[in-house]
Amino acid sequence: MTVELVRSNASDADVLFAARVSTQGEQTLESAQSGDEATSRDRGLINYLMRDRHGSPFEHNSMTFYVQAPIFVFREFMRHRMASYNEESGRYRQLNPTFYVPNEKRNLVQEGKPGAYNFLPGTAEQTALVQAEAEAQSVAAYESYQRMLEAGVAREVARIVLPLNLYSSMYVTVNARSLMNFLSLRTKREGTHFPSFPQREIEMCAEQMENFFAELMPLTYEAFNKNGRVAP
Repeated sequence: MTVELVRSNASDADVLFAARVSTQGEQTLESAQSGDEATSRDRGLINYLMRDRHGSPFEHNSMTFYVQAPIFVFREFMRHRMASYNEESGRYRQLNPTFYVPNEKRNLVQEGKPGAYNFLPGTAEQTALVQAEAEAQSVAAYESYQRMLEAGVAREVARIVLPLNLYSSMYVTVNARSLMNFLSLRTKREGTHFPSFPQREIEMCAEQMENFFAELMPLTYEAFNKNGRVAP
């Protein structure tokens, strides 16, 4: 899974001027335009907003990510209707033969009940089976895709035989409040108020997005973790 931060307009200071306009009105305009960074003295206000779930001040920022992942991961991404997405199109370009095949580190055995699954390592035989089947089906599907394209079949029709482990790419633009919601659901952490059990592949994307978020908005990120990783 590949995640790159393409551009951002996001800092802890964005949270501060958005929050302070409630009580200071036009007096906040100078600080909003100054580009000054938040300081450790602002930690208390940001923590208060996070703790008491005053969420709208965390929306006045933007982060755009470029993501490369299998199509089945993108299906899970787009369950989150709080971001803007643009994905490469199989109608307008020939798709590349890049497929996801789990390596030996991927847990394969599912235990537990819905909503509280645990995943355990597979046996060497199970790992070999998953890899062999995924590779065989990927090769066969792409060869079928190529045969149709060579016969003059439109790309939008030929693509229907391609499997969900085909890699795609997209841009995702999101604000901090929505990103925290995404992270709370798509990462598994001890001590969270609402435990989550994400599929590992989307969690790998979420972890990379989280690293960028932590660098851009360290005080907001600190408050997010301090208050149980609940989006305000």
